[in-house]
Amino acid sequence: METDFLKTLALVAEVGSMAEASRRLSITPAAVAHQIRTIEQDLGMALIVRAGRSVVLTGAGHLVLKQSQTLLADLARLRASVQQSSAGGELRMGVINSALHTFLPDMLGLYQAHHPEVRLHVHAGVSHQIFHQLQEDEIDIAICLHPPFALPKMFGWMPMREEPLVVLAHKSLADQPALDLLRTQPFIRYDRHLGGGKQAAAYLRRHEIVPNENFELDSLVAIALMVDRRLGVSLVPQFSSPLTAPLDIAVVPVPDASSRVFGILWKRASARSALIQDLLGQARGLR
Repeated sequence: METDFLKTLALVAEVGSMAEASRRLSITPAAVAHQIRTIEQDLGMALIVRAGRSVVLTGAGHLVLKQSQTLLADLARLRASVQQSSAGGELRMGVINSALHTFLPDMLGLYQAHHPEVRLHVHAGVSHQIFHQLQEDEIDIAICLHPPFALPKMFGWMPMREEPLVVLAHKSLADQPALDLLRTQPFIRYDRHLGGGKQAAAYLRRHEIVPNENFELDSLVAIALMVDRRLGVSLVPQFSSPLTAPLDIAVVPVPDASSRVFGILWKRASARSALIQDLLGQARGLR
């Protein structure tokens, strides 16, 4: 029996929907149904039943879920223990670019000073990819946006930054209202596939602004550099980085701005829990 199929069963039981489980796992509903049927065929009994628009566990399903949670936790600890011993104390991190360019170097510097024997492997990516890697135990800790759903109890979450939308403009334009800048100046768009970019796009629609769009980028630092070169203005989550401190850019607040929240996400049951908790301690001092 595939252990990944047991993880799928647990997720279906949690959300009560194969369609929602498929969305979170980035697979088709048919694939989710196939995995559940495979477990049922192996065990010779039904594990889920329809209840209106939802699915619920049968008595056998509850028993399998309870036993499988212990099995999956033991397997995760075994895998992490083997990897830790072979890697000499490695901690694997998935990180969004915004964190790479802001507080992460300070946090890693503090951590390395306390744990010089630990090798830190940092992989950059976007939030939904990083969360999936954490689910699959490919990384030990994630620095990402909060997922757009309630987190299962198996995960811990510590917020690090709340960043409202602002207009980035050249300093020569700093005295102009934000909405006027968005309507009149060339526009540099933050990638609409990213959480902050989606918020910016929604804000523009809400205020019925169709900007004169010339560029679309997935890097806040690159956008700041282009604003410094007078190539346009941008609507982005407010951020602070030593890379942008020397630039001639201004942060112009926007009315009724929404905010994005990103932080640190980890699995509570991990063989590297001690290392993770120490890293969280360093991070708390940087909030």
